[in-house]
Amino acid sequence: MSAADFLFAPEVQKLLMVAYAAPDQPFSSSDLAQRTKLAPDDVARTLEHLIGSGILKRHKPKAEDAETVSIDRAFLFHAELRSIALKSFAAAEPVRAMLRGKFKDSVVRAFILGEDKDGTLELLVVHGQLMPDEAAMAAACQKLSKNIHRHLKVHVISNARFNGLTPRDALMPKPSALEVVKLGDTKAQLPVERVGLLQSAKKKLATLSRSSA
Repeated sequence: MSAADFLFAPEVQKLLMVAYAAPDQPFSSSDLAQRTKLAPDDVARTLEHLIGSGILKRHKPKAEDAETVSIDRAFLFHAELRSIALKSFAAAEPVRAMLRGKFKDSVVRAFILGEDKDGTLELLVVHGQLMPDEAAMAAACQKLSKNIHRHLKVHVISNARFNGLTPRDALMPKPSALEVVKLGDTKAQLPVERVGLLQSAKKKLATLSRSSA
């Protein structure tokens, strides 16, 4: 169940997932029916609701072209609705489900770093002891991209590399980033930290001191 289910009907979520992925692109009713796999009657009824609410705007057809609709950026709550969509059904939840399902033994953390003007999502995946299979990750991301109608730019790094990121690093998650997989969400194990020689010697010395006492 989507976290946005109490706000949006399933038909609304499917249509907005497509529309918010390309907010400046006009879609015909038949285009949306094909992309969402909804019945034409359901699409027509839901579009009227979204247009009447001011979320979508209607474009008059030219010549014999079909009528189209697109996101209305002038809608009072446009930014808020797009943010809700990104944090739930349109991005975060599908990404989380994919990583926690197929890669639960390797992924320890994951972030949606942001989206560009074309709707491409930048995803940071942090792995633990096991590194996710490269081919499997590529295939899963390609399938996800098709399902959510967005291109993905994916970075996979180790937990050690993640811990070494500085604020200047491009991959360092900003406050606006969405953490879709947190520590403990999966079965993935963190790497065992190697104890330095000096630290190891100190531990042995402390042990010997306690034994002699």
